[in-house]
Amino acid sequence: MKSLFLLFINTIFLWTGWQEYTSLEGRFRILTPGEITQKVDTVSTEVGTIAYHTFYYQSPAKDADNLFYMVSYCDYPEGTFPADSTALLEEFFATTIEAATTAVDGKMIYTTDIQLENHPGKFWRINYLDDKAVIKTKAFMVGDRYYAVQVISYQEGNINEAANRFFDSFHLL
Repeated sequence: MKSLFLLFINTIFLWTGWQEYTSLEGRFRILTPGEITQKVDTVSTEVGTIAYHTFYYQSPAKDADNLFYMVSYCDYPEGTFPADSTALLEEFFATTIEAATTAVDGKMIYTTDIQLENHPGKFWRINYLDDKAVIKTKAFMVGDRYYAVQVISYQEGNINEAANRFFDSFHLL
């Protein structure tokens, strides 16, 4: 009974300061451990220039469970990803994962298929900085909108409840 009480107290302490962030334009909501910063970049792609929206929280604590929490999305032109084109979607995710791995000079550790409300997605993990850091990503294609939910942590603390809470709290509006 005492250990259950301590678990309860630790859980309350761990989640203190978390807040819900809602993006009406992005059509999502998520829980974050601090105040979100938003930025928009433009990215040139094979289908034209697209706006890439990023929402992130960077922990000021060097010993935090996770150093960086991020949600990003971009809209591809209508019809870019037809619902019945699973091969195109597989190629898109494979290219995206490869680009993410290369961008940080990392090593792909695993990737698996996932879904969010019946929308196809992938979950992957990249080790980088000579295996000292980890990027975990859950990405989804919702129509022609691409979402990526990411957490960056040091290797030794990469399995933690804060990352799970962040990932599990992502919901479409």
